[in-house]
Amino acid sequence: MKKYNKTLLAAAFIAAFGLAGCGSDGSDGADGVDGVNGVDGTDGSDGANASLSVTTVENAYDYNLTLDPADIVVVGSDPFSIKFTVTGVGTGNAEVPFSGLEKVALYVTSQSENTTDTGAPILWTNHALANDFGSSMYCTPTGTAVARGGAEVEACTLVEDAANPGTYTGTWAHDGNAPVVLADGDANDLVRVMVRTYDVVDADGNGISDKILSTPLDFIPATGELAVSEKDSVSNAACIKCHSSLDGYADTDMRIANIGAHHNYQKVENCVACHNPAYAGGQDDEDVGFNANFNAMIHTIHAGHHIADSLTGEAAEMFGEIGFPAELNECTACHDNGTQWNDNVYEEACVSCHVDVDLATGENHNGIVPSSDAVCSGCHGAGSLSPVEAHSVNRRADLTDGLVLNVVSAEVAAGELTVIIDVELNGAAPIDGTDLTDYLFNASFAKNILMGTLDDNGDYVPGLSVAATVVTGGQLTLTQTLADPTDLDGKTLYVSSEMNMCGDAETDMIVATADGCDVGIPANIETKYFVFGDTAATGDETTDNLRFVNSTDYNAPTQVGNDRTTADEAKCNACHDNMAHIKAPRHGVTNFTQCADCHNNNYPGSYHADVAVESDDGTFVQVEGLHYYNRDLATVAHRYHSGTYAEEASGVYIDKDGELVNYPATKTNCQACHKDANADGDAMPFFDGTGKLTSGRTAIAASDNYGATVEYISPVAEACRSCHAHSGDAALAHFKSNGATVFGDNITSADAVPVESCATCHAEGKTYGLDSVH
Repeated sequence: MKKYNKTLLAAAFIAAFGLAGCGSDGSDGADGVDGVNGVDGTDGSDGANASLSVTTVENAYDYNLTLDPADIVVVGSDPFSIKFTVTGVGTGNAEVPFSGLEKVALYVTSQSENTTDTGAPILWTNHALANDFGSSMYCTPTGTAVARGGAEVEACTLVEDAANPGTYTGTWAHDGNAPVVLADGDANDLVRVMVRTYDVVDADGNGISDKILSTPLDFIPATGELAVSEKDSVSNAACIKCHSSLDGYADTDMRIANIGAHHNYQKVENCVACHNPAYAGGQDDEDVGFNANFNAMIHTIHAGHHIADSLTGEAAEMFGEIGFPAELNECTACHDNGTQWNDNVYEEACVSCHVDVDLATGENHNGIVPSSDAVCSGCHGAGSLSPVEAHSVNRRADLTDGLVLNVVSAEVAAGELTVIIDVELNGAAPIDGTDLTDYLFNASFAKNILMGTLDDNGDYVPGLSVAATVVTGGQLTLTQTLADPTDLDGKTLYVSSEMNMCGDAETDMIVATADGCDVGIPANIETKYFVFGDTAATGDETTDNLRFVNSTDYNAPTQVGNDRTTADEAKCNACHDNMAHIKAPRHGVTNFTQCADCHNNNYPGSYHADVAVESDDGTFVQVEGLHYYNRDLATVAHRYHSGTYAEEASGVYIDKDGELVNYPATKTNCQACHKDANADGDAMPFFDGTGKLTSGRTAIAASDNYGATVEYISPVAEACRSCHAHSGDAALAHFKSNGATVFGDNITSADAVPVESCATCHAEGKTYGLDSVH
């Protein structure tokens, strides 16, 4: 329930009492002395308006503060003033005035042309910092406020309009002008104003966990026109791809959900209010180890794990284990808002990632000591040394068709399976005798061509995979002797690849390993399915009574693009940019179908069965009694992203405080990875309505000795306990009390695994449904 301001209507009741009695009531007495006047009551507010206002909100995204350039004075000699309106969510989700603010903080910045030859061409100036006041200015009803250190400071005076609840004005009643006014500022420069609100609670009196921040307002004071910043080369949408969206803003205001610093400033525009040149200390302060200016700091943070050996001070401690989930050279993974990142070349931005470069001495810069940032574009403004070329941005896209494999046929004759694959290498058919193994980025990990069959649930049954062979006539001819000529009768064969080829970004070609290469590029192949025997469709070729048909719509639970797969490859790639580098250099894979060749129900056991977490002394210790004996794709994906896969402070892990490190999204947001809707546009459920999973999985094979002894366990419980939050003894007891089978129960048949009752409480739409409790 929300709390509402309601004006109580006063009712006047006049009661006349007639006193009846016997005889005379006597003469009137003398008047008494007048009593002391009572204290005046508090003025009431307008009932019609107040009855529609709120004083609480349930979430940060229910609170909206609106600014208008015409109501703001923060540049020049005129007295400071500001006016804004605030709304919350009332009955029926109506937007109504929010009343009763007691404290806000104003952050005001301007961007202006840099007239020096050092730094970015356009710079931010924080007005309060420029006036030696701090990063922001408070506004309260009393005109004073208690700062974070406990000292009382001057504040602007905040007044709510009694006749218009939710409308507030701020003025400065102290000496001089307000510290957020830049007296020598240019009224034609872009100005950005944002407001942070304090002490907002929900209906139960609990403080709202996210910061309450207004959408920053960018405008030109001279004209009052709204403006677009020339500085923001990274959009909020780019950050949200990994960090999630604050609920309620995914398609509109684009607030970022999970930025840990300072407990979540929610937009790029919020961050630069402080992280601008006023805080920039350079990269060479060994105690700090990073430049606090936003452009430089973000580079150092996201490159953390890659440059850990070169970091010092606070940077080494805070950023050294941060792993960027995409490829570090793919600048456009973040820089999605213009080409400033490529066009504006200056020392501060470059050395924040290239931290081992010293431009004062020329160290790691070919001995070159530039006289100023103005000369950088002489070498890096265009050509091979420009940022886009030097970083080989989009190298994977340029090399996607370096090796194209097209599976054209599969036949069985005389007990031998023969698969024919057309080959195109660098846009042409390879010459006869070309051995593709010479082009493999890491041949020691290559099965190369993935082949096997599908079980009744559509899971992959490996066992027919072979190494690549020499190309003849523009084709690979792969053969596999069957133990029994009828082994494939009535079965579906799949053919795919995990070839990881040696790509050269300079030539945009696949090259021989001996020639050196930059990156592993997966072979471009569409997984094909062939159905043999009497189950095949009519009209297909027949060889020794075994028929085959190319099946492009087989509905496997991990096949791309069907409604049994609840995870979303597009969301994986939104954060990781591509799947290929995740498994590099071992495997050249680009989609779930290829991943599931190994991560399936027919390949039990795990090379990472144990779980380690960080201890107080920084070392990693194994969690006693916590093991995972399967490599099912859902299990390993949950495990890795929730920190139960780690063996050291690398990737995603649990730190000594029990906190999840390096997973950038909101950890309870299932939709960060899972589909929002199925092919029909309906909400994508995890359960199929019968208590089973949408994937059709009813059991997971597990083994502590890589398949020699196999048990079967419950799939829902395994998915849940593979997240660290549900991996403890209490959670395990809950799973088992609701029908789950776990490793050690010695269930040796998949059919013997009962259907868990999880969906009874946790299916979507239930009181404790996943969509609610997460």
